[in-house]
Amino acid sequence: MNFSDYQYEIYLNGLAGQLPPYSTDIGRLEQAVREKLDPGPYWYVAGSAGTGATDRANREAFDRWRIVPRMLCDASVRDLRTELFGRTYPAPVALAPVGVQSIVHPDGELATARAAAALGVPAILSTASSHTLEEVAEAAGPEGPRWFQLYWPHDDEVTLSLLDRAAGNGYDTLVVTLDTWTLAWRPNDLDQAYLPFLRGTGLAIPLSDPVFRSRLARPVEEDLNAAIMQWAPMFNGRSHTWDRLPLLRDNWDGPIVLKGIQHVDDALRAADAGMDGIVVSNHGGRQIDGAVAALDTLPGIAAAVGDRLTVLFDSGIRTGADIFKALSLGARAVLLGRPYVWGLAAGGEDGVRHVVRSLLAELDLTLGLAGHRSPAGLDPSVLSAR
Repeated sequence: MNFSDYQYEIYLNGLAGQLPPYSTDIGRLEQAVREKLDPGPYWYVAGSAGTGATDRANREAFDRWRIVPRMLCDASVRDLRTELFGRTYPAPVALAPVGVQSIVHPDGELATARAAAALGVPAILSTASSHTLEEVAEAAGPEGPRWFQLYWPHDDEVTLSLLDRAAGNGYDTLVVTLDTWTLAWRPNDLDQAYLPFLRGTGLAIPLSDPVFRSRLARPVEEDLNAAIMQWAPMFNGRSHTWDRLPLLRDNWDGPIVLKGIQHVDDALRAADAGMDGIVVSNHGGRQIDGAVAALDTLPGIAAAVGDRLTVLFDSGIRTGADIFKALSLGARAVLLGRPYVWGLAAGGEDGVRHVVRSLLAELDLTLGLAGHRSPAGLDPSVLSAR
């Protein structure tokens, strides 16, 4: 698949007077969406913890690295195919687990799953989805690669039920988010008094779970507020610990990826615990104000455990050049977050597909223009620190 052809598709459409329906610049796309969405949904996606210092640090970290192009290289044909956990994907990209997507578009995760399936990249379904595991699996179709992200409940029977449902519906990789066991201080959400879960949005998966429902005195349909109050302490407010990981390892046959790793020692513990991968991530700056930029921690973590498990990355990616830099610093693949959500808000499935195609086209072009034919050939030597 030649992802860079997307630019010529756009230019050729221009000959017929047709402009792209959405901007190819993520910043301009976000601005257009901001004018479209109500403040609550917009800031729920765009906002960060505290002053936003961590979000800014993520972007500043990318700006500290510069790509060093090489000339007269045979890079006219590129191959972005990447193997993750024994399966080959067309590009080193997955769609990050973003919850409550229906707040920006009614199709939410269904549209995201369809767009990802069309491109052959994994869509990671959040436990905080607006649609059920089963509905999203159907939307992805039999060939659509899909992973499941777990917000780990404090009820083992509910946890095992979620894992069984995910495995039974074709989700083959489990991504366990570690850094959001309770919500951070998020002034933008607080000033809007906006938390969609308390309105029942983003709870489709737990509220449809038979074991969770068995814990309720009355059916969800008869007393939604009571169900929400049952959900809140089960999924929030207490952290899990390393000694609990065997519960997941013993009950999930596929790869397990720990998301939110930012310290070398935690990466080493993940490898020692028999995990298959990690996501180096600070949750896009949404959980701790003033935290280290995720990209700054990536090289050390990749050097420490890259030969023992698969290192993925998210937090701060906005361009194809950003993807190039993260891959060069040790990530096997990256997770896209806010950018595809802006595409979803702008145009549903078509908007998600446009954003992902745009970023992959830029990655493809950057790779070739820098003198490389494959992401597999990237390492820190292709970059220069400012």
